[in-house]
Amino acid sequence: MGDSSTGKSGTAERTTAAAEGDVVVLLIGMRINHFWAVHHWMPVFLAMLRMLRELRGHPERGLLGHVLLTASPRTYYVVQYWESKEKLYTYAHAPDTFHHTAWAAINRKERKGKVRGHVGLWHEAYMVPEGSYEAIYADMPAFGLAAAHGQIPLERRGTRAKDRLAHRSKKAQTPAEAVTDRM
Repeated sequence: MGDSSTGKSGTAERTTAAAEGDVVVLLIGMRINHFWAVHHWMPVFLAMLRMLRELRGHPERGLLGHVLLTASPRTYYVVQYWESKEKLYTYAHAPDTFHHTAWAAINRKERKGKVRGHVGLWHEAYMVPEGSYEAIYADMPAFGLAAAHGQIPLERRGTRAKDRLAHRSKKAQTPAEAVTDRM
């Protein structure tokens, strides 16, 4: 789990993600609106790191992998890959997690008018059905979706995007498709 771009050398081949079935992706981040308001945005930044550490220690919660990114000197975010939308929702609402504690603190500050304008928070969640995603990695270590779900040689899913998008896992195939695959 985590950002697998840290120091691993690339593979001298083309690969794809070994994801089977639907894929759950969460983009979550913050925007620093006022750099001078460090006491407002730094706790948010550190809270995200703490949540990722908590999830790393509890793989049963469903986070498969993540990548930390920046969009600008003001905007930082995490791309997260989850086992299922149910596990994502369960973590988001679990009263025994740091996520719950952090959001309660933010909501208290917001009700008192103490956080408005200093730091922006956002998230986008995507439940991507099988057949609606594809990935290719050239001379790369496992990254992103491949780090979360595993990495396989490109040829196992097809050398063209059209072929990779047409891939169906065994559990998603109809009996007729399964027979065709064996031929």
